[in-house]
Amino acid sequence: MSTPTEKTDSLSEQPKVDDRGRRIWSAGTLNYTAGGLLLLVLLLLGGDFAWSMRERSVQPLFQILLRKYESSDFLTSLLLGSIPACITVLVWPVVSVWSDRTRTRWGRRIPFLFFPTPFIFGAMVGLGYAPDIGVWLHRLAGGTGSPNPYILAVFGLFWVVFEVFAMVTNSVFYGLVNDTVPRTMIGRFFGLFRMASLGAGVYFNFSLIGYAETHAKEVFLGIATLYLVGFTVMCLFVKEGAYPPPPPRKEKEGIAAKVGCYFRECTQHRFYTLAFITLALANIAAQPINLFSIFTAKSYGIETAQYGKFLAVSYVCSFVLSFPLGWLSDRYHPMRTSFLCLGIYALVMTAGFFMVHTAEAFGVFFIIHTVLSGCFFTASMALYPMVFPKAQFSQFYSAYSLLNNILLFGAAPLLGLVLKFSNSWYLLTFLISGGLGLFSLGIWVYWWRLFNKLGGVKHFVPPEPVQPENPSQSRA
Repeated sequence: MSTPTEKTDSLSEQPKVDDRGRRIWSAGTLNYTAGGLLLLVLLLLGGDFAWSMRERSVQPLFQILLRKYESSDFLTSLLLGSIPACITVLVWPVVSVWSDRTRTRWGRRIPFLFFPTPFIFGAMVGLGYAPDIGVWLHRLAGGTGSPNPYILAVFGLFWVVFEVFAMVTNSVFYGLVNDTVPRTMIGRFFGLFRMASLGAGVYFNFSLIGYAETHAKEVFLGIATLYLVGFTVMCLFVKEGAYPPPPPRKEKEGIAAKVGCYFRECTQHRFYTLAFITLALANIAAQPINLFSIFTAKSYGIETAQYGKFLAVSYVCSFVLSFPLGWLSDRYHPMRTSFLCLGIYALVMTAGFFMVHTAEAFGVFFIIHTVLSGCFFTASMALYPMVFPKAQFSQFYSAYSLLNNILLFGAAPLLGLVLKFSNSWYLLTFLISGGLGLFSLGIWVYWWRLFNKLGGVKHFVPPEPVQPENPSQSRA
């Protein structure tokens, strides 16, 4: 339940001038001079770069190794799509509400970012050594047949451990940004974060992905060490402000009551229900192409190193566009920039299904896919703090992610089956991505109308998620 002392509107965080003539930016109880803001940017960018190297590298490495050790399309979609989605459904709501209500001298976000870090490091090291462990288990079992099933089983074990603890950090990382970054600059901050993320992607895909099949162990170890150091430094030196006490809960409130309270608070206002549906559909639109992009490239005879260069080129383009997109979101509102980026993406990917017939055409449309989906991601990063209540940001962001991953949980194996029955016609992923984008645009129009009724671009303040006394009370 949001409290009046934790402002959610950008007007309350406009920069001011102190008695020494210095501009002061505020985020809650935090106040920054230009130097303090620069230090915050550098610390968050360092943590974001380490986090992005983890996000940009581990799944592609894992995808390549699954292919190398003869994983089926169904198992690939299960490990890369359904299992992470299932973990998210179980982990994010619990951790997000827990984080929103936590009050420690380190803050409410830092503990949830710092303590999972060693486990994530260990899981990445385990993924690097998974082939060796799988071969050892194969020999221990008698050494008959191929060792690949043993290797895939070890991969699956460490992948689940990695995903569990990575989801804990993912569920609160944006909460840290939301709590520490001044609202009037959040679009440009996310533009810079996106540049750090893309820089990590460019480096990985241009320099490291070509070694995935021959030196995966060394690549995993290097990325694990970078993540351990970078994320630890951010957690130790970024300071959170003071928060008002969380609203009281009934001492004997059971699990069922807590679950019911979570969903009532998140969905009692129609605006939030539409937000979750619209944003979840928009964000899974690119997943069909992403999940099978390497396989699609292979089907056109494109080698892994060349595929990595396609990604590197697209990341360079997105890198150049990131800060301007952040500035445009601050200037014109991320509701507008996100909608425009999604519309262009949906139309172009639909056209790609009819126009990709050669390896060269795939390369062009794959680069466009990555750039345009990245543009939407960059623009929409600044949208969540604008439309979700600040005091319960992680809770509402988790509700959106919950729906997003429920959809992905069901869609990933369904997509795998569609590709199986189509004889691995991977070009279908372009049509599916384009169709999902167009469908989400239709719902977005209705959501935008409600956004305008609640104040629109200039005067919108997220509705307070006050829980009704009577659960049967009608929604707003």
